Amino acid sequence: MNCAAQGFTLIELMITVAIVAILAAIALPAYQGYTTRAKLSEVVLALGACRTSITELYQSGGSGPGANNWGCEAVSSRYVGSLATDDNGVVTATIAGISTTVNGKTVTIIPMVTTGTPADVITDMGRGLQAWSCGGTGTTVDKSNLPSSCRGN
Repeated sequence: MNCAAQGFTLIELMITVAIVAILAAIALPAYQGYTTRAKLSEVVLALGACRTSITELYQSGGSGPGANNWGCEAVSSRYVGSLATDDNGVVTATIAGISTTVNGKTVTIIPMVTTGTPADVITDMGRGLQAWSCGGTGTTVDKSNLPSSCRGN
């Protein structure tokens, strides 16, 4: 009776396990970076809540409300430790609950009256805003961790 062996040899199984381990070692850092960027996109969304109220105040004119009085600082988010505004409407979010590489760091959005010119309440109230700069001056998170929509533009 001729019985053929069936199944995998030990060497074949070891090679398969080694290939899977190499692929996992390559994929894990990429996945961790992806999850950090995904969580930071929620921080950027929380900053977006301030964009609306600050834009409306710049559009309507009058005088600036002052630091932390723009009406959006109470935004609650899982990954935002605190949200602060300055006299000119620059919004700064302090990151919490994501990872040790980004916790405690900040992301900012800056109101712009023209490309490259930040808004100033003394000269620009009533003029309106042209754009917002996300991830620019005041941002302490490494740009590679930020979503692509928030890398200094």
